[in-house]
Amino acid sequence: MTDVLTAAASIVAIGARLDQRGWAPATAGNYSVRLADGTVAITVSGAHKGRLTTGDVMRVDVGGHALDGKKPSAETLLHCLIYATDPAAGAVLHTHSVAGTVLSRALAGAGSIDLAGYEVMKAFPGIDTHNAAIAMPLVENSQDMPALADALRPLLAAQDPLLPAFYIRGHGLYAWGRDLAAAEAIAEASEFLLACAWEEWKADRSRR
Repeated sequence: MTDVLTAAASIVAIGARLDQRGWAPATAGNYSVRLADGTVAITVSGAHKGRLTTGDVMRVDVGGHALDGKKPSAETLLHCLIYATDPAAGAVLHTHSVAGTVLSRALAGAGSIDLAGYEVMKAFPGIDTHNAAIAMPLVENSQDMPALADALRPLLAAQDPLLPAFYIRGHGLYAWGRDLAAAEAIAEASEFLLACAWEEWKADRSRR
């Protein structure tokens, strides 16, 4: 947890890094940090994440309502859902990679992206070996954010332990951690694993 000025500067910096990786096309994505007073610093609607300034970061309350007159992304509600579900969450990153997007579409009808046997899974809390399996929740995309939040809420609540990542089909990844550095590590690990899973899916199809 931190103050809004420090959070804004950190969000600007991480926006540039994620854009360089190709995970923020056009104005896609949104990033947030939980502040010391319980409110949230989050990127404004419509800002290009590779060209952010501190003025492109605003404050919202726990319900996602603007506190400074700026316009938040409609997806702010999903950030608020994560903070409400996971008291340990201090930062949330929403990325859009090609591999994750097409993989999620290829897994039509699936309710999760199943991953197993990868060393990088040790980036997730509670996993200390490659000999493990995780099921990343995969939900249908919707422009109705309250409905999407309602669909996600029971999926997150049912997990024990809670996996700090989920995917919206054909849309993108949500990853979070205790701070921006931890959230970035989860996002990087997730995007790497999604890229591996996509390559495996293609290889499996080619053998049929």
